[in-house]
Amino acid sequence: MATASATPMRSVDRAFDVLGVLEDARQPLRLSDVARRAELHVATAQRILNVLIDRGYAAKEEAGYVAGPAAVATAHAFLVNNRLSQVALPVLQEMAASTGLTPTLFVRVGRARVPIARVEGRNPLRYQLPIGDKLPLHLGAGKALLAWLPEEEQASYTDTVAPFTLASGAQITAEGLTAELRRVKADGYALAHSERVLDVTSISAPVLHGDRLLGALSVAGPSSDLPEAEQPNIVTEVRRAADAIAARCA
Repeated sequence: MATASATPMRSVDRAFDVLGVLEDARQPLRLSDVARRAELHVATAQRILNVLIDRGYAAKEEAGYVAGPAAVATAHAFLVNNRLSQVALPVLQEMAASTGLTPTLFVRVGRARVPIARVEGRNPLRYQLPIGDKLPLHLGAGKALLAWLPEEEQASYTDTVAPFTLASGAQITAEGLTAELRRVKADGYALAHSERVLDVTSISAPVLHGDRLLGALSVAGPSSDLPEAEQPNIVTEVRRAADAIAARCA
């Protein structure tokens, strides 16, 4: 039997599970879908949703449940008060001006990465990448985060997502991803071609403050704007900029 102190904490865990389901959803969800994805009884999911709706963290639309507007206020508070995004912005602006590419700063949120700052380059990407959107760790800039996670955590994630298919159509096994992550950590940067989006190339580096992983800095653009001959110079700029961000967080 759960202790009196454990029961309230379990309720908090369940509420965050439901909120996480709503955050990850790309469309309104029925109550049964929320309960299934959060691994909860339907009645429990309903009680939690009612509380989240009262607090503004969930909303009920005709088509189903969605994340509520209070989540936007929480995200705004983070962006205003978080030192990492504040010190990174001028660095991103300098990179966009010097390279013409689009730099983005990511942080890890559980088993995903989230962009918290970005500046459009001269040739904006043809796809939307909203601040706060959850993206995978095993593609693109995510590898500059995943490669620096503890080995057991990294292996658990790899076993969960592999095998998978890149936007280019290439098939990646767990062994292939593990080998790539070792290379990324040894080289200090991640290079990605057509992994999440076709014909887009990105170069990413971790933002490290000592042994602490703060985030990952990435520049991305159409593959035609990042020819192989220019990539070594961009790698140097990205790594230097990531170090500059880390130093400003000291």
